[in-house]
Amino acid sequence: MAAKTPSDERKVLNDQHATEIKVAAGEGSDAKKRKNKKKKNKKKKIIAQTEPPSILVSKLFPNNNYPKGEEVEYKNENLYRTTDEEKRHLDNLKSDFLSDYRQAAETHRQVRQWAQRNIKPGQTLTEIANGIEDSVRRLLGHDGLAEGDSLIAGMGFPTGLNIDEIAAHYSPNAGDKVVLQQNNVMKIDIGVHVNGRIVDSAFTMAFDPMYDNLLAAVKDATNTGVREAGIDVRLGELGGYIQEAMESYECEINGTTYPIKSIRNIGGHSILPYRIHGTKSIPPVKSDDMTKMEEGDIFAIETFGSTGNGWVYDHGDVSHYALRADAPNVDLRLSSAKSLLNVIKKNFGTIPFCRRYLDRIGQEKYLLGLNTLVKSGIVEDYPPLLDKKGSHSAQFEHTILLRPTVKEVISRGDDY
Repeated sequence: MAAKTPSDERKVLNDQHATEIKVAAGEGSDAKKRKNKKKKNKKKKIIAQTEPPSILVSKLFPNNNYPKGEEVEYKNENLYRTTDEEKRHLDNLKSDFLSDYRQAAETHRQVRQWAQRNIKPGQTLTEIANGIEDSVRRLLGHDGLAEGDSLIAGMGFPTGLNIDEIAAHYSPNAGDKVVLQQNNVMKIDIGVHVNGRIVDSAFTMAFDPMYDNLLAAVKDATNTGVREAGIDVRLGELGGYIQEAMESYECEINGTTYPIKSIRNIGGHSILPYRIHGTKSIPPVKSDDMTKMEEGDIFAIETFGSTGNGWVYDHGDVSHYALRADAPNVDLRLSSAKSLLNVIKKNFGTIPFCRRYLDRIGQEKYLLGLNTLVKSGIVEDYPPLLDKKGSHSAQFEHTILLRPTVKEVISRGDDY
């Protein structure tokens, strides 16, 4: 059976929407046609998204009828799940869960596709990040300025804008003057959540075709991981499939040919409510990890390929932070740290945040308090992760739901 794609689902929904509109306009019966004869040229129009995105996704898809992701049947011994009545019943019990995830995923698709059309060399990273994040908030109807608003729906983590050798965890802080250049390779990592259900999906943009093979390698590796993932699959074996796909490529840059290496110390992970990193990790290379994927798991399948060493290290100013779910009970003596901790709990909970988000809600002179919370083990910081200077890296990522009946690639779109 062919897998259903989000674009197929959106077409069906839009066709249904158009039919409803025709009936409302008086096309359902002769009597209604006569009654509305004078108004025949005032037919209701289908709502379309604006550029940049500003219309609530909930208005585009009324009654929580959001498009499904790509649904893929399980294989082999799990194939029975597709029609098993018990599994179908379990799936039906999760309507709120699926509605939240699909709303977050549709928001992600619309915002990232707008970003792909509009990001150009010459823009600052701050412009790009604010454009993405403001669009997400507009489409969900939560601007994150009122206390607790960001916990209802909004950014699942700070937007990562990672250039060249920077693989992950770079988001501009206030005053950042970095400008995107024509020869850059930029990874764009976006998280969107609704009621703590986080969609984590990333893509890479390059403006010079000499990087095409680098991007192709990483996209192939991610799609391989998505394809091979499933209930009872062992994580170490999945890493082997990812590595094999990734490292079958090479890339010629300025006359030098580089093998594409799978970055070995960052990879996919499970996702929990309000926690972007769960308890399971997907190794990006073959390993002896015998941990199994299980029914109900949610995974971010992300792969990173590099022309460098294939190993990243912490370096640079920190932008990403998160309240630890297992934060110790520490007696904080610094009043600014106590106050900031209260702000973090009320505004973000365990959802990752960045310094720009603190700036947005009016926090000032918070760095000392923030560093104190990090040193106390209450808040975790995530420094930028870099490979060898002068190298280039790429990233692609999708979120998958291991539902009882099918695997749903919730973030799949026409773009990737």
